[in-house]
Amino acid sequence: MPTAIFGSLEAGALFALMALGVYLSFRILDFPDLTVDGSFVTGGAVAAIMIVNGYNPFLATGAAIIAGFLAGCITGVLHTKGKINPLLSGILMMIALYSINLRIMGKSNVPLLAEETVVTKLTDFWKQLGFDDGIQGVLSAVGISGFVPKTWGILFFMIILAFIVKVLMDWFLKTDMGLALRSTGDNETMVRSFSVDTDFYKILGLGLSNALVALSGALIAQYNGFSDVGMGIGMIVIGLASVIIGEAVFGAKNIVRATAAVIGGAILYRIIVTMALRVEFLETGDMKLITALIVVGALILPKMMDRQKERQRKRKRLKTMLEKNKQSGTGERGQSLAAVESDL
Repeated sequence: MPTAIFGSLEAGALFALMALGVYLSFRILDFPDLTVDGSFVTGGAVAAIMIVNGYNPFLATGAAIIAGFLAGCITGVLHTKGKINPLLSGILMMIALYSINLRIMGKSNVPLLAEETVVTKLTDFWKQLGFDDGIQGVLSAVGISGFVPKTWGILFFMIILAFIVKVLMDWFLKTDMGLALRSTGDNETMVRSFSVDTDFYKILGLGLSNALVALSGALIAQYNGFSDVGMGIGMIVIGLASVIIGEAVFGAKNIVRATAAVIGGAILYRIIVTMALRVEFLETGDMKLITALIVVGALILPKMMDRQKERQRKRKRLKTMLEKNKQSGTGERGQSLAAVESDL
């Protein structure tokens, strides 16, 4: 179990980048972008094929980011210039990217197990630092020596990368351009009245969103040791689940807290899925069903809790008013308030 939880932490840190991209389009731009399912694979495909052909893995990952950015921009152009419905423009780009990704890879699966990747480079660098031995010594001292992952380096570097991206996103969304982007998502009509080119900001926002998604796809492909044309199926649901769970658990009162909540939500989502798959009657093939149930629960439970809290507040307020009315002798008004209270 501890090893499985550790694996879910690593995967959650990698998927957090994708979740931040989904947050940018879904929450900031208020745009239901289904390009995510395609651009995630595009990132993995570009990185994998370049690594196989001998390019530096960091350069290959950078090219994947650019490819994702272009895919997002095309979705934005379809919507803003082609006047296509936001949902449909994302679906069209997602379908087109399936064929494009096959063209990039040349086949449905590109193995990377024998190649030098970002993951292997970071692992080798971490081993040179010698931190693993120190961490294992601490774990042995506290009596949990059975918890021995291969290396702590991937988790360490991926969490740092996720928070670097988070800090950069927080900074960007507070700049003039970032504020214009947020305003476009909040009230496009009002922003247009100030002569702001909302089409540009939509295209930019979708490009940045899918760039993060492609970065996540590139790193996931290198982490898993292969890139597959079908590995992006359901990514938008996973991204939304991470955003919704993070907001429900950690709150989203401001941008800084919201982006941190998204990262926490991505990690928490992977932990929940890992724990669910440990149940005897559930199988690996049930993962999509588990994801759907998690999203449904994350959407419904907070609303049910809010309604319950609201009822409690109303009852408390009515009880206070009844007591005051009894003391003042306004019996008729007190009876009407009691009737309202019984309805609650």
